[in-house]
Amino acid sequence: MMNKSSLVLALSILVVPQAAHAGDANVRVNSIGYVPQLVKFASVNVRATDFQVKRPDGSVAFAGKLVGPKKGSDSVDTTWIADFSPLVDAGTYYVDVPGVGRSVNFAIGKDVFREAFVVSMLGIYGQRCNADVSLTFHGQKYAHKACHMDDARTDDIATIGGRNGKKGWHDAGDYNKYVVNAGVTVGGMLQAWEDFGQVLKQIALPIPEAGGALPDYLDEIKYELEWLLAMQYGPTDGRVSAKVSARDFDSFEMPERERSPRYFVPWGSAATADFVGILAKAARIYRQAGDTTFADKCLAAAKVSYEFLVRNPKDHAADQSGFNTGGYTTGDSDDRLWAAAEMWETTGDTAAFADFEGRAKDITKKVDPEFDWSNVKNLGSFVYLRSRRPGRNSSLVKAFQSDLAKAADKLVASRDASAYGRALPMYAWGSSGSVVRTCMVLQTANFLAPNPLYLDTCADQVAWIFGRNQYNRSQVTGLGINPPMNPHHRPSGADGIKEPWPGLLVGGGHGPTDWVDVQASYQTNEIAINWNAALVYALAGLLPADNAAVAWVDRPTLRVSGGGCGWLGAAHASAPFTLLPFAGSAAVFHRRRRR
Repeated sequence: MMNKSSLVLALSILVVPQAAHAGDANVRVNSIGYVPQLVKFASVNVRATDFQVKRPDGSVAFAGKLVGPKKGSDSVDTTWIADFSPLVDAGTYYVDVPGVGRSVNFAIGKDVFREAFVVSMLGIYGQRCNADVSLTFHGQKYAHKACHMDDARTDDIATIGGRNGKKGWHDAGDYNKYVVNAGVTVGGMLQAWEDFGQVLKQIALPIPEAGGALPDYLDEIKYELEWLLAMQYGPTDGRVSAKVSARDFDSFEMPERERSPRYFVPWGSAATADFVGILAKAARIYRQAGDTTFADKCLAAAKVSYEFLVRNPKDHAADQSGFNTGGYTTGDSDDRLWAAAEMWETTGDTAAFADFEGRAKDITKKVDPEFDWSNVKNLGSFVYLRSRRPGRNSSLVKAFQSDLAKAADKLVASRDASAYGRALPMYAWGSSGSVVRTCMVLQTANFLAPNPLYLDTCADQVAWIFGRNQYNRSQVTGLGINPPMNPHHRPSGADGIKEPWPGLLVGGGHGPTDWVDVQASYQTNEIAINWNAALVYALAGLLPADNAAVAWVDRPTLRVSGGGCGWLGAAHASAPFTLLPFAGSAAVFHRRRRR
């Protein structure tokens, strides 16, 4: 971890991959790069037959045949696919397609996504409320002063007083703070810690708390958790306010210039249940990390709110009358399921366990391929599936396992059918976040029943985000090929700097072709913490684990059938590529593959 003396340097000098070499728009790759042991595809949207992967000096590292044509329901394009998965040597490369053009430069390396991970975390750090924020990226300083220092009023909105609504992250392109969206955001980030904590604890982040007793990653999340604790009505009153918000969205101005009164909005049962799920999970994580005082505080608050939910089983929507800001309105059944799972996992409470299993038995589909703030059922399902506590109902466990496998297999099948490897054929509000959030489903399935296709599919979702897509553009500010320049993000639009704040994932189009890089398009170009959290999880799973050696595994080989692409078992497929030897290469490679 970073020590205090190195913080100033880290804040002013952040090493990031240099801009990719200009390429032809018809050859589309993951412009950040590829992990050696995972799949490596490029999409070419002009008919061609051959391709080569070259080093910057023009020497050939790999050559193969394109397969296609492929046209999926997720885009209007027809593509031909270059598979160069056997190329594993670390270095910088580009894909060259004779008669068509070349891709941008990209890297192959085990640690290729580390800087993208750090910058994506800076995207979240930049959303801090009630604090001076400063970071430097590519030599450009981004900063805002401490804002909303009177968070928040309680008169005529809630009947209690004495709360301090400070800290936390601005939710999205606006400056309000919402508990329901914090649920999937913090829930996913804490899940990343439980899944990949041994890697994440080694990563230094240029944040004010860097080098302290806690890993930097947990320090950043703690800033949000401390705000969430204030959303509870009181130490003996388990109700949780739905949000801290002004009555209307403000104009595009820096956060310290927004002076509209902000309020604690009355409680909702979905917000209360999400509060329980987050804090019960945080209690066990921060206790294991050595912060027992904070863990005790989290667990005590979670217990009070969970007991309130048990005494008040009806769905209760927050009264948001008089507010025109984000509603995040949702039923509470999935939130209560998650809350019960986390309470049981953290405490072993038999009543919470019975609560979870009773609810779970009535759910027809126990794991969904795609989810976001309005349905956090998967977060509870993952806890139950991964738990080592005794007493789980064996039939129910099997049902969960079956539905998880079905969800993961559906994502793989959609990835296979896509012209760009996208595992979600649907487009909707914030679907870029949903694309990378599929990695939670795929990684969980892989933990329980290892399958290289699950990890490959996750890698392909990250590739889609960083340029192997119908736009030939990264969807994350400051990273990859031709990234968004005009996100719907108030600091980016108000600070007078041409380049937007870095590390922010935009929501994306509602259809294959309607994403526009226009500030006013909050429908497609807004940013949000829940989408960034999904990206953080996906990237965390692609970071190297303690420099451990990763063995090659056999994978099916891509083939074309009936005008589309499918998968053919490795034992029966003919190799679709030719490997050209070069210095240092192995002689033999295994064939593998909101608002």
